[in-house]
Amino acid sequence: MKALSNPLHACSFGALLLGSISLAAVFAPTDALARPDCDSLPPHGALQSALDSVVTGGGNGGLGNDMWATVVNRDGRVCAVAFSGDDRASQWPGSRVISAQKANTANAFSLPGFYPNVGLGRALSTGNLYGLVLPGGSLYGLQHSNPVDTAVAYGNQNHSGGNPGRYGQPNDPLVGNFVGGVNVFGGGLALYDASSQLVGALGVSGDTSCTDHIIAWKVRDALELDNIPGGVGDGGMTDNLILTDPVTPNTFEHPICGFGEDMIIPALATDFPIGVNR
Repeated sequence: MKALSNPLHACSFGALLLGSISLAAVFAPTDALARPDCDSLPPHGALQSALDSVVTGGGNGGLGNDMWATVVNRDGRVCAVAFSGDDRASQWPGSRVISAQKANTANAFSLPGFYPNVGLGRALSTGNLYGLVLPGGSLYGLQHSNPVDTAVAYGNQNHSGGNPGRYGQPNDPLVGNFVGGVNVFGGGLALYDASSQLVGALGVSGDTSCTDHIIAWKVRDALELDNIPGGVGDGGMTDNLILTDPVTPNTFEHPICGFGEDMIIPALATDFPIGVNR
């Protein structure tokens, strides 16, 4: 490379270089910084693509709404948030944080492997907890045990107002943070990689809780993170919902939602098999 003989040129080059570095710092991809310990989980683009495909593909029962989806890692740190509609107002605004709650819950109460005393897999969907938290259930009150951090949820850590323009984007205020929350409606599923390692969880919200579960199941299948050891649904083979009406307290049951989902959910394990059976 030729030396810059003119000092003015050298100054100009230095200024240009500093400007380039500054711009690079502003516009450089921040995914690695914002998504610590998320390497084994889908980034925003992959999550949004899978969610869009499942929602537009139909066959999900429910109300036909657009949806929110959140992925957390094994520590409960949010790795990605996405929505399926044209903009953040196209789906229920309240479902953004609910999707994060569901992801946090499925991750928090799932484990690798099997329960040795009962022979059931340790993957629990959020809907599997519904009957257990009813009055008389052994986990009554669980849903109040890990409150949502609202400052994290709405990007309001400095009490200076939220950041709604970032909701559902790669830099959503939730990403990289721990939001907490427990939710026992259908729509939260643990994520297991190809070696059946539990790596986090997915939460989906925006329609009936039964449709949320259906869409979450299909999205997990599309992401190929459904290599679960089994659960309490489908005779202990999956973490599918156990639909009944009324729900008996202290069981793994979930109520029927009433919009055709009860015709879809029992067939999920056949139509979208888990793990190596895909």
